[in-house]
Amino acid sequence: MAETSTTGASSGESGEDLPDGVATAELFASGAASAVELLDEAIARADRVNPQINAIIGRLDDSAHQTAQRLDAARGTSEPVGSLAGVPFLTKDLTCTTDGQPYHAGNAALKEAGHVASSTAHLATMFAELGLVNFGRTNTPEFGLTITTEPLAYGPTANPWDTGHSTGGSSGGSAAAVAAGIVPIAHANDGGGSIRVPAANCGLFGLKPNRGRVSLGPDSGDGWAGLSVDGVVSRSVRDSARVLDGISRPWPGDPYWAPPPSDTFSDAAAREPASLRVGLCAHSAWGPVDPECAQAVHGAGKLLESLGHHVDYSAPDDLFHEEFFEHFRTIVAVCNVTSLAGYEAALGRQMSRADTEGDTWALMQIGREISGAQYIAAVEWCHAWTRSLAGWWADHDVLVSPIMAEPPPRLGELRNPETGRGRLNDLLQFTPQFNVTGQPAMSVPLHWTAAGLPVGVQFVGPHASEEMLLSLASQLEQAAPWAERTPALWAGSD
Repeated sequence: MAETSTTGASSGESGEDLPDGVATAELFASGAASAVELLDEAIARADRVNPQINAIIGRLDDSAHQTAQRLDAARGTSEPVGSLAGVPFLTKDLTCTTDGQPYHAGNAALKEAGHVASSTAHLATMFAELGLVNFGRTNTPEFGLTITTEPLAYGPTANPWDTGHSTGGSSGGSAAAVAAGIVPIAHANDGGGSIRVPAANCGLFGLKPNRGRVSLGPDSGDGWAGLSVDGVVSRSVRDSARVLDGISRPWPGDPYWAPPPSDTFSDAAAREPASLRVGLCAHSAWGPVDPECAQAVHGAGKLLESLGHHVDYSAPDDLFHEEFFEHFRTIVAVCNVTSLAGYEAALGRQMSRADTEGDTWALMQIGREISGAQYIAAVEWCHAWTRSLAGWWADHDVLVSPIMAEPPPRLGELRNPETGRGRLNDLLQFTPQFNVTGQPAMSVPLHWTAAGLPVGVQFVGPHASEEMLLSLASQLEQAAPWAERTPALWAGSD
């Protein structure tokens, strides 16, 4: 197996000038920095680099200052402030709503109407209870429907490692903001790879939690028939673990819930993992895999062997089933017709082709032509296919694969009206399977190309195995550190 790449070193400042979220919370708790000071520094960082990357598309500075002032007043009193109190934060402009705040979901019609949310998501409440200080909304493709962040409503988000390249999507704005050093953690969600792909493209850690781990209430029971789940992107494993501790609890009325962990996710991330049985998959039956992405998997395998894990080349037999995308797209298309109806209700009128991007409207038309029976058949096919894969994990603990089949594409490639759909198919070969199965999966930044672009490696565990994955991720983080490796476009400090 080839060595994990060490090429593409940062030409920016060291990441040491931006502590991770846990360290930032410790600065606040100790009195070394106030929440207002931490927020003002994050705002200054955003002002320095956001014009070049377009990660933040809506600022919430006033409400953020009110939150920071409240936290400063509460510090040292009996009032709870949360385990990440004072940490500047950003929320993706998709699903995580706060009553009265702008919400556009990457759509120009909602933007032009000045649409604001009419409810507060349970997730937003949980982020607030952690003490995170949200000062902006991050860019997303229209309704989160693709893996590059280039909506017509707000324009493209550029990758801080090379601004000619995509950040991935649909959580591309959040990933760019964290990668560029604006904030240590930002909200993300994942219905086909939208946490893992941007994390991979931007050199970050990104864990897609298990289905049912994070509530989508009060407005939704599940997203895309259980395909979608919320989480964050971060520079450190312990940050993602601490956030997951704060956002993984059932709320009244949730239709289902993932089994609770045996301990906290933070404690799991601090433990050494047991010796694991690892299967490597560096190929796809759906298309070619770029040598850089295959090399990332081979290098990860060698690193895992050096850490005492048992590694072989193995993957579930049906991982690349020829019917998979037919059923996946059926579910996504129908669910987005329902979402569109909700946006029409918010606007007070029907939406037309002029109100959405071309790909979005085409998907909606497909969804309208699918019968209820066809939709249920697609869901049932996915359930049966999930069961066919589950047996592989009886003999393995972790599946390792690329996140994408190629390194980050150039901006515009996936938006080309003639070739974009084909390019999407070329790239998206490893992540959506685990939205269908609902298993936890994470992107770990273990490889950079010779040109300095990050290439993430995917690790997939069995059902409800976030504790094991976080433990493994921390071990990899210690063995092959990435946090001090920063892109050329880095917010830095004054």
